[in-house]
Amino acid sequence: MEAARESMAALLDAGLFGLAETLGCFLVSSAGAGNDAGMSMKVESLVQHGDALYGEKEFRRALNAYKQAMQYSRSIPRQATSNTRSSVSATGRSPSPNSSNLLSFNENEVKFKIALCHSALYEHREALHEMEGIPSKVRTLKMNMMLGKLYRISKNSRTAAVCYKECLRQCPYVFEAITALAEMGLSAKEFSLLFPQAPNRGGKVPGDFVDAQRWWSRYVEAQCCIASHDYKGGLDIYLELLQRFPNNVHILLEIAKVEAIIGRNAEAIMNFEKARLIDPNIMTYMDEPETCVALAAMWERKDERKALTYAEKSLRVDDRHITGYIMKGNLHLSLNRPDLAVTDFRGAQELRADLRSYQGLVRAYLALSKCKEALFTAREAMKVLHQSAKALKLVGDVHAISSSGREKTSVQDQQQIIQQRILLRQARKFYESAIRLEPGFLGAALALADLHVVEGRNKEAVMLLEKYLRQWADDSLHIKLAQVHAATNMLSDALSHYQSALRINPQNEAAKNGLERLEKQMKGVDPDAPEEEEENEEDDIDDRDEFI
Repeated sequence: MEAARESMAALLDAGLFGLAETLGCFLVSSAGAGNDAGMSMKVESLVQHGDALYGEKEFRRALNAYKQAMQYSRSIPRQATSNTRSSVSATGRSPSPNSSNLLSFNENEVKFKIALCHSALYEHREALHEMEGIPSKVRTLKMNMMLGKLYRISKNSRTAAVCYKECLRQCPYVFEAITALAEMGLSAKEFSLLFPQAPNRGGKVPGDFVDAQRWWSRYVEAQCCIASHDYKGGLDIYLELLQRFPNNVHILLEIAKVEAIIGRNAEAIMNFEKARLIDPNIMTYMDEPETCVALAAMWERKDERKALTYAEKSLRVDDRHITGYIMKGNLHLSLNRPDLAVTDFRGAQELRADLRSYQGLVRAYLALSKCKEALFTAREAMKVLHQSAKALKLVGDVHAISSSGREKTSVQDQQQIIQQRILLRQARKFYESAIRLEPGFLGAALALADLHVVEGRNKEAVMLLEKYLRQWADDSLHIKLAQVHAATNMLSDALSHYQSALRINPQNEAAKNGLERLEKQMKGVDPDAPEEEEENEEDDIDDRDEFI
C-alpha cells in the first residue's frame, strides 16, 4: 500500500480532499496492527483520513479519526515515539511511510487538529482543554493564535494576552494579535518591548528596519487610540499611514470601520467604495451583518420573532458578534421588550462601545421610562465618541423625549412647566451644537424642526427646513415640511411637499400615509376617524337611496 499512501499525501497537498477521503477509507481499513510498524501505519492513515475529512468540513468525522489515531498511538512503545512527540513538523503531516523510521506520529500536532475540529463545531471548552495539553515550549504561531482566541472567548483575558504576546514575539506583524492586545489595554510602550531588536551590521542599524519599526509603532498607536475610544486620534494616524502606503486596502477598511463606529456613515461608505475600487471582491467589514444577521434583517419586517431566532443563532455561532447583539436588541424593542433589549445592547458595549449600542441603550431606557439612565448613557456616548454630532443629538433626544413625557402627566403645576421648558431648551442647545459641528447632519436639523413645532415656532421650523432643502433634495425634509404646513392648515403647500417626497422616493410609506391623511383633510373628512364609520355612512346613503 506504499503507492497508495504516497498518493494520499499528494492528494492532500493538492487540496483534493474528497478524493483523499475516499482513498483514506481503504488505507484505514487495510492498515494492520499486528506489530509496531503496522500500528504506526494505521495511526498515520487515521491522521491523513482526518485531514481529508477536515478539508471537506466533515468536522465531527475528522474529530473521530484524530481521536482514534491518538488512542492507537498509546499502544506504540513510548521509546519509539518519544523523539517525534517533542517536535512539531512544519506541515503538521506525517512523513511518507517508506522513510526509514516508523516514528511519524506527532502528538502535539494531532491535539491541535482535534482542537480545530472542536472549535469548528463551536465546542470552545473542549478545544481549550485540548490546546492546554500542548506544552508551551513547542507551541507554534498558529497554536498560540488559536489559544489566545479560545482564552478570550472564555473571558480569560490575562492568559489570552500572554498567548498574543507570544505571537508577536514569534512574528511582530500578526495584526490580529495587535488589535486584540490593544483592546485588552496593552499600552503602546508595552508593545514596543515585543518588537524584535535591530540586527547589528557593523554597528549600524539598517534603514529598512528603522522604517519598519516606525510604521509598525504608528499602527500600534492607532489601535491603542481606537481601543481607548480616541477615534479622532486613531483616524489621524491611519490617514498618516495611508500616505506612507497609498491604496492600502486594509488601512482604508480600518478607517471606514472607525467612521462607521462614530456614525460618519457617508465617509465610511466612501472609504468602503475606495477599497472596492482597488479590490472589487473585498468584503471585510462589509459582510456585516453576516449570514444569520442578514437573515434576521431580511425577516425583520415580515416576522419579528423569526428574525429574533436568526439573531440568536448568529450569537450562538459567534458570541462576540457585535451586530448580532445590536440586531437582537432592536428586535426586542420592536417586540416591546425593552428590558431584554438593555441586556443585548450592554452585551454589544462590552465588546465595543460604538454609536449603535449607545443609541439602542438610550431607546431601551426611555421605553422603560428610565430617563436618568438614558441621560447618563447619552452623556457617556458624548464623552466616548469625542466630537461626534450624532452623540450630541442623542443627548438632545433624551432631553426632548423627557420633556414630552412630563407634558403628559395628569397634574401639572408651575414647577413642572418650568422644568419642561428647561428640558426643551437643553435639547435645542444640543441639536444646535450638533449642527454647528456637522452642518450637513439632517437628523439634527429634523429634530430641531420638531422642537420648534413643539414650542410653537412653526415659522422657524419652516425656515430651517427650507434652508436645508436648498442644499439637499431629501424626501425626509419634504415630509417634515408637509407635516408642519398641514399642522398650520396650509394644505396646498403640504400637498406639494408630499408629492415632491414621493417623486424622490416613490416607496416612502410616511409620504404615502401623510398624503392620504391630507387628502381626507382637504375633503373635510376627519383623517383620524375610523374607516368603519366612513363605510357605515356610505351604507346609510345607499339604504336611503333604496328606500326612496
